[in-house]
Amino acid sequence: MTMFHSMNTTTSALTAQRLRMDVISSNMANVDTTRATFENGEWQPYKRKSVVLKPQGEHFSSFLHTAMYKPSNAGQGVTVSRIIEDNETPGELLYDPEHPDANAEGYVEMPNVDPLREMVDLMSATRSYEGNVTVFNANKSMMMQALQIGRS
Repeated sequence: MTMFHSMNTTTSALTAQRLRMDVISSNMANVDTTRATFENGEWQPYKRKSVVLKPQGEHFSSFLHTAMYKPSNAGQGVTVSRIIEDNETPGELLYDPEHPDANAEGYVEMPNVDPLREMVDLMSATRSYEGNVTVFNANKSMMMQALQIGRS
């Protein structure tokens, strides 16, 4: 474990939470988008996206290095595994026969984005981001104090 290990761990979490907030913002921006993709001759509504995170260093060389040199339980941070679309939750059907995307019965399929759920996810991502900023600043402060001890 190096001196910058905790900073690297914290910055990986900051990057992941930032991407999570960007995806949530995209979901909120497209809450009324009924023409997101053109498939099989029809426009499809926007599908909710979410970020999947995984621990960093989940490959063979990292396990080998840990087992051979420094067995520790220190985390390596997180990374974004992928961004997935929610294709299982159906969108709400809204009766609006004058809408250009209405079907023969006059219903329009809206995106499957729930603004309340997005706000809860955004608050979670924001709190996590703020917590990681606090850890980063505490680590920076400890390093500055260590430099001050070295000067005197």
